[in-house]
Amino acid sequence: MPDITRNEWKEEVDICVVGAGHAGCEAALACARLGFETVIFTVSIDSIALMPCNPNIGGSSKGHLVREVDALGGEMGKNIDKTFIQSKMLNVSKGPAVHSLRAQADKSEYSRSMRRILENTDHLTVKQAEVCKLLTEDSKVTGVVTNTGTTYMCKAVILCTGTYLKARCLCGESITYTGPSGLQAANSLSESLRENGIALRRFKTGTPARMDKRSIDFSKMEEQFGDERIIPFSFSTDPESIQKDQVSCWLTYTNEKTHEIIRANLDRSPIYAGIIEGTGPRYCPSIEDKVVKFAEKERHQVFIEPEGLYTNEMYVGGMSSSLPEDVQLKMYRTVPGLENCKIVRNAYAIEYDCLEPNQLLASLETKAIKGLFCAGQFNGSSGYEEAAAQGIIAGINASRKLQGKDPVILDRSQAYIGVLIDDLVTKENREPYRMMTSRAEYRLLLRQDNADLRLREIGHEVGLVSDEDYARTKRKEEEIAAEIERLKGITVGAGKNITEFLKKHDSTELHTGVSLADLLCRPELTYEMLKEIDPERPKLSSDVIEQVVISIKYEGYIERQKEQVRRFKKMEKRLIPDDIDYDDVSSLRIEARQRFKEFRPASVGQAFRISGINPADISVLLIYLTQKNHGKKEEE
Repeated sequence: MPDITRNEWKEEVDICVVGAGHAGCEAALACARLGFETVIFTVSIDSIALMPCNPNIGGSSKGHLVREVDALGGEMGKNIDKTFIQSKMLNVSKGPAVHSLRAQADKSEYSRSMRRILENTDHLTVKQAEVCKLLTEDSKVTGVVTNTGTTYMCKAVILCTGTYLKARCLCGESITYTGPSGLQAANSLSESLRENGIALRRFKTGTPARMDKRSIDFSKMEEQFGDERIIPFSFSTDPESIQKDQVSCWLTYTNEKTHEIIRANLDRSPIYAGIIEGTGPRYCPSIEDKVVKFAEKERHQVFIEPEGLYTNEMYVGGMSSSLPEDVQLKMYRTVPGLENCKIVRNAYAIEYDCLEPNQLLASLETKAIKGLFCAGQFNGSSGYEEAAAQGIIAGINASRKLQGKDPVILDRSQAYIGVLIDDLVTKENREPYRMMTSRAEYRLLLRQDNADLRLREIGHEVGLVSDEDYARTKRKEEEIAAEIERLKGITVGAGKNITEFLKKHDSTELHTGVSLADLLCRPELTYEMLKEIDPERPKLSSDVIEQVVISIKYEGYIERQKEQVRRFKKMEKRLIPDDIDYDDVSSLRIEARQRFKEFRPASVGQAFRISGINPADISVLLIYLTQKNHGKKEEE
C-alpha cells in the first residue's frame, strides 16, 4: 500500500460505493435517489458500466433479473433500451416461465449513457480513485481511504469491486497484473479487508477474442436476426419509441480440427498447467474446458456478435480461452468463416479476489462489520445482470439502514433476485454463481412478463418508483382482473355461429355452454381468434392481454404453485433467534451443528437450504424451537 499517511484531507458523505460496474451503478443510483450524499469510486472514469465480456444484456433467466431491477426502480433496463442494436425474446417455443429477453448492446454507448446518468444524478459524486483502506470502529464502518490519502468519512460502504481486486490476466505464458481490458487493478484493498476480518478467496473467469469484422467470411455462417416486434426491457419505456432497424449476429461451429489443436496445446493453457489458482464458472466454461469435459461432442456453437455500431470489433461468443496467442489464432482459424480472421484483442482469463461465502446477511450486509454491504462479482457471482440485481438491493438496504428501517429482503417466492441472493448467502458456491431458470422453484409465478406486478409496489414503498409509474401498474392490475372476470362470466352455447367458429379453427365442437375463458384454455385457440365471437370486448394493451391469457391458460398450474408458496412461507415465518446456542440442540448431527453455527440462518426455511442439511436435521431443530418456545411466527 502506498504511503498515504501525510494526507490529512477529509470529506464527509453518507455512503461510499467502491466500484462503478453494473453493481456499483445501481447501488449508487439507489442511494442518491433516496436522498443520501453518495460518492462512487472507480479506478477509471472510462470503465463506468463497462462490458468487459459479452456485448449483451439479458438472456435466459438473466432477462428476468433485468426486468426485476427495473420494477424496483433501477436503471439497467432503461439504459439497454436506449443503447441496444438487436433484441430478441428467447425460448418462445416453450412456456412463458422461461421466456427471456436478450439485447445486443452498443458497448461504448451503453457505458457512455450510464455515465451521463450518474454524472447528472443529484446527491451523487463520481470520483476516479482507488480505495485502498476500509475504516472501522467497534466492528462498524466509519469510512474509506483512497490511494492519494484522502479520507471519506461515511455511515455505510458498498463494495462492488467486480474482478479488480488483485486481478491478473493470463494469456498462455503471458501474465499481466491488470483488471479487465487492461485497466488498472485494485491491489491494496484486499489486505485492508483481511485486517478487518473479511475472508477472501480467488475466482477466475474469462473472455474470448475480438475479431476484425473485415477479416470474417459471414457467407459460411448462419445469420441470426432480431425480433420483428421489439419488446422493451423497462416497463417505463414506450414500445413504439424503440422500434428500429437492427444489426445481425451470426452462428458458426467448432469442429474436430479445432479440438485437436486445443488438445495438443493443453500443457500451454494456464488452466491445465496449474498457473491459475482460482475456480472458474462451470456454466460458462472456456473452450479448453468444453473440449476436455465434453469430449464426445463433435462441435460447439460459436456466436459472432457486433460490439457496437461504430466499431469493427466482433465478439466470438462460446470460445473464451486462456491459451497462448499463437494457439488462439490457429484454433480460431479452423472455424468456418474465421479462416482468415485477424484478432483485435486476445482471449484471456482473469483471476481476482472475492468474498468467501457465509459472511453475508440476506440484506447483503456483512455479518462481521455493520454498515458494510457487498454486491456483484465480489460476492462470488458472475454476469452483469446478477451484479445489477445485487447492486440495487445493497443500495436500497444501505439507505434503509441509515433511515432506521428494516431491510428489503426478497424471498425465493417473490423474485429471481430473491433466489440469487438466497443462494449466495446460504450455499457454498465454489465457483462463480450464474442465475438459471432451473434454480427458481416457483418460476411459473416469477415470469419476466409480470415483474412489475410482483415488485413495483416494493419499489414505490422504498422510494425509487414514481407515483406515476406505480399508478400505471395499479391500473394494469385492475384491467387484468376485470378482463379475466369478464371472460369467465360470458357463456357461449352450441349455436350455429359458435360451431362454425370452432370448425374454422379445428377445435372440438360444443355440446353444452362454456365460458369464453374455457375456450381460451384450448391450445389451438387464441385471444385474438375469440374476437370473432366476442365483439364487445374492451380495447386493451398487449401487455394486459398477455397477462390475461397466461392467467387463464395456466390457471391450474399457477394455483398449484401458489399452494407450494404458501407452504414455503410457513417455513420462512418460523424464525430462529439470533442468540440460539446450537450446542444446546441435542440429537443434532455434528455436521449440521457446524453448518448452523457457520451460516446462522434466520429462519427454518433458510436453514433447510444450507448445503449438507437434511430433513432429519430440520425435524430436530423444530422440536427444539417448539420446546424452547423460540419458533416465533410473524403475524399472518
